Amino acid sequence: MNETVKQFSRSETDTGSSEVQIALLTEKINNLTEHFKKHKKDYHSKRGLIKIVSQRKKLLNYIKNTSPEIYQETISQLSLRK
Repeated sequence: MNETVKQFSRSETDTGSSEVQIALLTEKINNLTEHFKKHKKDYHSKRGLIKIVSQRKKLLNYIKNTSPEIYQETISQLSLRK
């Protein structure tokens, strides 16, 4: 998690910018996806996954509207489909 923050932060002390939040949410989504491969009937955690995906989508839309260059860079670094 610390490596993710260092990779996407704008400055040394940046931990809350949109890019960092998106990267951390993507990491959580990937972990939950692996969890669901083993535990197919964990429906309560699926709700949490849907909330996380929705939150990441909102942050991506925000970045897309405010600074398209950072949006493209973030999408390519995280290898997200858009």
